[in-house]
Amino acid sequence: MNNLKILSYLPKRSGYIIVVLLFLSFISFLSFSQRVFAADAPEQAAKEAPSPGVELPQFESGQSSASATQTTAGGQLAAAAGTATAAAVEEEEAGPVQYRAFFGIDSRLIVWIVSELHLMFAAFVLGVPIFAVIVEIVGFKGGDIKYDKMAKEFTKLLSAAFATTASLGGLLGFCLFGLYPEFMGHMTNVFAPTMYIYALMFFGEAFTLYGYYYSWEILKGTAFKKWFHITLGVLLNLFGTGLMFITNSWATYMMSPAGVAPATGKLLSLYHAMYNPLWMPVNIHRLIANVCFGGFVVGAYAAVKFLGSKSEEERAHYDWMGYVGNFIGVGALIPLPFAGYWLGREVYSSSPVMGNIMMGGAFSWTFIIQAILIGMLFIGANYYLWLGMGRIKGSERYTKFFKYLIFVIFMCFAVWLTPHNLPLSGEERAMIGEQYHPFSKYFGVMAAKNAVVNLIILATFFSFLIYRRSNKGEMIPFSEQGKAGTIGIFSAGIFCLLMLVSYAISLNFVELDANIKIFVKPIIRALYIQSFAICLAAYLTFKNKGKLGQAILFAVTACIAVLYFWYYGYQVMQKANLVLRYLSVTQVSIVMSCLIMNAIIDIFMFRKAKLVGGIEWGKMPVRSQYALLLLCVVIVILMGLMGFIRSGLRMDWHVYGILQDTSQWAYTPSLAYMGRIVGLIVVLFLGMVAFVFWLAGLGDKKEKAKEHEYGEVSAGYED
Repeated sequence: MNNLKILSYLPKRSGYIIVVLLFLSFISFLSFSQRVFAADAPEQAAKEAPSPGVELPQFESGQSSASATQTTAGGQLAAAAGTATAAAVEEEEAGPVQYRAFFGIDSRLIVWIVSELHLMFAAFVLGVPIFAVIVEIVGFKGGDIKYDKMAKEFTKLLSAAFATTASLGGLLGFCLFGLYPEFMGHMTNVFAPTMYIYALMFFGEAFTLYGYYYSWEILKGTAFKKWFHITLGVLLNLFGTGLMFITNSWATYMMSPAGVAPATGKLLSLYHAMYNPLWMPVNIHRLIANVCFGGFVVGAYAAVKFLGSKSEEERAHYDWMGYVGNFIGVGALIPLPFAGYWLGREVYSSSPVMGNIMMGGAFSWTFIIQAILIGMLFIGANYYLWLGMGRIKGSERYTKFFKYLIFVIFMCFAVWLTPHNLPLSGEERAMIGEQYHPFSKYFGVMAAKNAVVNLIILATFFSFLIYRRSNKGEMIPFSEQGKAGTIGIFSAGIFCLLMLVSYAISLNFVELDANIKIFVKPIIRALYIQSFAICLAAYLTFKNKGKLGQAILFAVTACIAVLYFWYYGYQVMQKANLVLRYLSVTQVSIVMSCLIMNAIIDIFMFRKAKLVGGIEWGKMPVRSQYALLLLCVVIVILMGLMGFIRSGLRMDWHVYGILQDTSQWAYTPSLAYMGRIVGLIVVLFLGMVAFVFWLAGLGDKKEKAKEHEYGEVSAGYED
């Protein structure tokens, strides 16, 4: 790394400063948001909160809830939140209980904290088995015992966290049934069959998890035993994913109810209630987010173990484990914005009112906070990769690119943080002649946001490519790679072409007015241009010019998805807003095709390349581990924030448009209050997960006595 001027002094000083500044920037923003958004929450909430005696619609009698008024008070705890009132006692004696208090504490707050903690642990428990099984398969097929060891260590963390997840889930169930009996009665009436299936699948997950972990050493020795053990891991993932899909149907039904009669709440179709408009987008988003979350948490665990290592062997192992965790986290982080966009679009399509609240109302500033957190994830992950190249001999050839990548990522980050419009006074608006600032409006619109996030993704992917190439020298001509390379490149090209061309053809049949449909034609042309670039990259790879093909594909993708669609997106927003959804999907398709095609080309192009030097695992500066810890903290905060947004969009509805929340706690918290509660949840989760991992590590001393079975692992680690 000696040749990189901008990072030449990072090993001694600046690295700590970058990590600290990133963390302090987030803390400063939270402090700022607390000052700006902390308004008259208690008074407003107390003013607009309904009386405890207000009755919910009785679905059995056929009474409609369509005319119920939404309570949109943005505030903190209602002033009336306290002990049970005489009215509440009389209501309980008169009829069924609708709400209960938890020792005078805000019931909604209790459910909020417990559910967030449960979901965070569940994300770890559901995400880690996916790459644990993959790592075990890689180790088994490659005959490398160190992969098997790491997969087992992943599962050890998993087994320790599972009990905590189950306990929090049980506590959440008690809270919901105890504090919100009528709401849970409605949910039980709709989803009762799925609850029985959930219970059975939970037992299946528990049995397979502990069977998978405790049979690790028993099921060794023969291929049959090992494949049987891997099958247990696959079953574990199937049970876990099934559980997530079931619970997602409950949560998404609350946001976009389907399969019930709006007037009575009577179940009409369990299938439609489960397969509601938001179910599949949330499934995909949570699945990717869980893998990302699990990867960064594992990376933080490895960082702690690395910092506490007393031998070079341990440092090498946990350095490699941290790299794998970061790689998994970044790998899932790259497609996560795409999944998030799909979810946001479906929220808007399902309920324009809810979509407007999300993007331009009470929750709009949460997306600025989201942007900060996501930007910190990309910056931290890239920074760790760049530091990691210092342990690779021969990487000096590529350090010259870092200064350009730093510039691109930070400039994109700045655009991403540009607000949609500035808080202008009447005099200021009169001076500029319009609502939006004449310069900043080009950087604050969604077209700009979509452009820069795609550029950040491309830059991060490029960082990973040069990391892969760091210790690789002279390549073997592609024509000598055999049939595997040809089949791989051809298959990737066909897949990308099908994705691009099929979408281009479908756009010809969209039903739009003629004056609006003309704006779709440039989007179709962009898809065909990208298809041609895919074919050209494949052709050049077959002609032993794969690097040139990759460069052309990167350039075409950046020009279309970033530069052109930034400009064209602004035009579409002004003249044909309906076309924006098609433009955004096109951006995603073009960028994904670039990532897939370039990754496959790179794999086969350098498959048999000569090595310049080895990787010295364990030779990482200490600050790199602090970067891993920071990534873990940021992803936990982001998880808490996204959970708040998903739930908060329902405002004062248990089930949006069907069953209204008439309790004294039915208000929308302010951003300042949200920041404090999410901060508390993050601290609780990190403390609990640290304790759980400490318990899991109590048996390390016994396992170290058997370490000789794996041999020396300080050498021979590979990328």
